[in-house]
Amino acid sequence: MPVSNADDPPILSLENGASIAYHQTQGRAPGVVFLTGFMSDMDGGKALALEELCAARGQAFLRFDYQGHGASSGDFADGHIGAWTEDAVAAFDQLTEGPQILVGSSMGGWIMLLTALARPERVAALIGIAAAPDFTEDILPGELTGAQLAEIETNGRIVIPSEYEDDYIITKALLTEGRKHLVMGGEIPLDCPARLIHGIEDPSVPFETALRLQERLRSDDVEVTLVKAGDHRLSEPEDLARLCRTLESLLDRLS
Repeated sequence: MPVSNADDPPILSLENGASIAYHQTQGRAPGVVFLTGFMSDMDGGKALALEELCAARGQAFLRFDYQGHGASSGDFADGHIGAWTEDAVAAFDQLTEGPQILVGSSMGGWIMLLTALARPERVAALIGIAAAPDFTEDILPGELTGAQLAEIETNGRIVIPSEYEDDYIITKALLTEGRKHLVMGGEIPLDCPARLIHGIEDPSVPFETALRLQERLRSDDVEVTLVKAGDHRLSEPEDLARLCRTLESLLDRLS
């Protein structure tokens, strides 16, 4: 059950002992759930911009940290796609009611799809921002050298310098567990509207990923927006404005 502390984010305590930190805005349906990226947290610019929009409209909104991320419990290096998806489904089940729009950024786009597949009857729409489904299989191995792959096999992990705030920790469990949750090998049986935004200059996830994803989704209502000068984060003011317009259009349609 959710537990609140005076100075910290509210905490959702899971049966496995994990503590999931979250922020929630009460409001009407459809609600919006933001799913963060790899080694990111719920206090990023995209999450906060959408939270502000939902508060102004009176829509319910939820953002949270997976285990090993942000203010939640656990060690990042112990996590993987399966565990973080379980966190997302638990937060979805216990902290939201009624139809929800899932918004997934980067790795969160993969977890968005897995959550929607687990609860299709409650997912009203999807928004992927530089979505990276299957990145542990389709992207990471190609970026690692033979020496790095050998180090992962021997030591269970490597640390890769990042252009962002923290260096990336790549573990053997991240790669092997990811193979159990791949979604891009065939049709993705989701029929809700989907909006996919991707930067053509994204150095981390090729924009072609968005085109492949729209082909895999069973829904006929899928739109892809390619941003010519867009990077991976898509967090510049014009990017946030575009994201908010995309969400607002869906909310106007579904409310």
